[in-house]
Amino acid sequence: MGALVLVNALATRLLFVLHSLLAVWRVSRAGLRPRCWLLALLNLPLALETVLTLTVNRGRGYRWFSPAIFLYLISIVPSLWLLELHDETQNCTSLSSLTKILSQNISVEEDLNQTQVGDSKHQRADQLIETAKVFVSNLSAVCEPVWTLGLHQTFLLLLIIGRWLLPIGGGITRDQLSQLLLMFVGTAADILEFTSETLEEETVRNNPVLVYAILTIWTWSMLQFPLDLAVQHISCPSFMTPNTVPSLLLCRYSADLWNIGISLFIQDGPFLIVRLILMSYFKVINQMLVFFAAKNFLVVALQLYRLTVLVLGVYTFLRHKSAGPKEGDDNRWGQSTDSGLPPSTPLGNSKMDTTIPLEDSPTISGCP
Repeated sequence: MGALVLVNALATRLLFVLHSLLAVWRVSRAGLRPRCWLLALLNLPLALETVLTLTVNRGRGYRWFSPAIFLYLISIVPSLWLLELHDETQNCTSLSSLTKILSQNISVEEDLNQTQVGDSKHQRADQLIETAKVFVSNLSAVCEPVWTLGLHQTFLLLLIIGRWLLPIGGGITRDQLSQLLLMFVGTAADILEFTSETLEEETVRNNPVLVYAILTIWTWSMLQFPLDLAVQHISCPSFMTPNTVPSLLLCRYSADLWNIGISLFIQDGPFLIVRLILMSYFKVINQMLVFFAAKNFLVVALQLYRLTVLVLGVYTFLRHKSAGPKEGDDNRWGQSTDSGLPPSTPLGNSKMDTTIPLEDSPTISGCP
């Protein structure tokens, strides 16, 4: 089992490095910077992290944060920025070049199979090398929009697959990991749609400040992938008595609060603001932009409603607690007859052996 953990940790990081180098190669082929190969040096921190993880942690990750995912973002995001900022990346509008390359590769492979009969091993090796050269040469001729979109798609897929393959660190269960991966799938789809639908507009492309702003919001949204706080609960210290609304919310609903914060401040909130600015100020209106703006608005509204339910539930409990137990109460949390709220899981504090009644809220184990 220990060997499998090491293999998964090493293979995942190797995929990250190869994909980052592929993006650097594409930047060099586009001729965007004379010394763009220096971007490959951004993989050195990931290589150092790999060595430390394999030797010190035996391949295991950490509880709240994934350094491998974060360093992978650092290594590839600058290359994607350069490709998106390159004006010529919008000149190609068809996939005919990619289809032509695939057909050429198939025909060359068929010719190679026919000539392999009776040939020596040396001749076969030469033919394989020549075929590889032809394929790479044709592949490099693919139009820039196809390459840029393909790198964006594979980038998001590798984030999800890599998070799945990386060994689980302490403090996170497989059930929590599955929840996290499902969240990442929906998040990645929204992020990809955000960049593709906005940067392809001519009005946006002709405004460099707007392009920089969109790429900045896109980069900011990627920072949620290295974090696991949306599915993990933070327990309060045993000496802490949650007698205020913020402390009680943090003790019992830290994962919910983090999920709400991600939606409001990292993804749906910023995406909604950008889309509203595009539609209202720059007059960029299309069917997909309106649909996803409405989707972001609904998510933000529902998250605010969720936060309001949690705050009101905790406030109701604290007000009931400060008023003291009434006749017929057994001094148990969640057994109040006047609030009409269902009981929740006890916090486990010996001084307050009761449960918080929170309406329409999931029960999460609280602080000890």
